Amino acid sequence: MVDSLLPPAAHIVKSLGPRATPRAYLDLLDYATVEDGDELFAKFLNTHQDSGEKPSAYLHRLQSCLNEVVKKKAVSTHDADKQLLKQFCRGCWNNTLIATLQLEQRQSTPPTFSEFLLMLRTEEDKQAAKVSRMKHHLGVPKAKAQASIQAVCTSEMNDFDMQIRDNRMPSLIEQIQKQITSMQAQIAALSVFKGDKYVKPKVTKMQKAKPSQSQPNGQKESLAQQTTPRPRPWYCFRCGEDGHIAPSCSNPPNPTLVEAKREELKGKQKAWDKENTSDGTLNL
Repeated sequence: MVDSLLPPAAHIVKSLGPRATPRAYLDLLDYATVEDGDELFAKFLNTHQDSGEKPSAYLHRLQSCLNEVVKKKAVSTHDADKQLLKQFCRGCWNNTLIATLQLEQRQSTPPTFSEFLLMLRTEEDKQAAKVSRMKHHLGVPKAKAQASIQAVCTSEMNDFDMQIRDNRMPSLIEQIQKQITSMQAQIAALSVFKGDKYVKPKVTKMQKAKPSQSQPNGQKESLAQQTTPRPRPWYCFRCGEDGHIAPSCSNPPNPTLVEAKREELKGKQKAWDKENTSDGTLNL
């Protein structure tokens, strides 16, 4: 054994001497992990099932970590099976398997490693056989079958959304047309109001230039009426309430009230147009 060693191992065993037993050489040459038991047990508790890893392979990995912990005497041999089952239930992501084998209920009487491994492999074989039967019956792989189901559900949802859009489209178009008409009326009213403001100074100058006594009574009344601007919208085009405009409105839409206010505005504007047109004809 000594002749087969190379440095630095050969230098380490020189201190034993030729009378040392083979076991002493092996204990001195043990280059296993140097962590203490607490660190190994913490590593064991942080061991979880990897993506795509079978439950049986995960159990093998847990058993290897647990053997190191038991070797460092961080866990007693009597509690090893209990710790193995407990960590498997914590770190395994296959909840269906855990529920099928009722592993949570077996914490008080945990199975040995060999029994546990046999249970997992038996259940894995059952699931594999079921998937094989499903492939044979459906004629497509499981992933493709799930993809086809998702495609059908997506298609049905898209059809349902299209139907909802088709049902809402006429009402949306009607609301948009009403809003456009209201905006055009408001723009026209604002333009007329600006025009009235521009005419007012001229009327005032004419009144100052001519003596008030030389003006006929009809002309005085027409000038007084011209100072009154054409009625313009005083309500919100969204909710129909007074005191604010549509861009700053937070109330829900009320097309009925908006339509009533619009009809009222049209009546006032027609009366104003009729009155001013008749006055202009009389003045001419």
